Amino acid sequence: MPGYGDSPPAEMVVTAQGRVAFLDHVLQELGMQRPVLISPSMSGRFALPFLLVQGDRLAGFMPIAPVGTKDYTAEQYQRVQTPTLILYGDRDTGLAPQALQNLQHIP
Repeated sequence: MPGYGDSPPAEMVVTAQGRVAFLDHVLQELGMQRPVLISPSMSGRFALPFLLVQGDRLAGFMPIAPVGTKDYTAEQYQRVQTPTLILYGDRDTGLAPQALQNLQHIP
């Protein structure tokens, strides 16, 4: 992910719209048609806005205690039509409960 770990920062991923465009570009470059997007932890910053804007391009979504779930409203999550399996660890007392509380609005 640009700007994380040893990856150089990229201006385009500063905004949610830019992160959607980045992930869209990655999927296109890899030739992926309707993948299942698995999103652990920090990748939520990329996957969640993509799900909300271009979820119809995904065959499924599997968040694993992703960050950024509080950045979106229950109404936004309720509009998601992508099949979703929410995973979290019962020993994760920090991020997982918050992520689950927000993501459980996905129908």
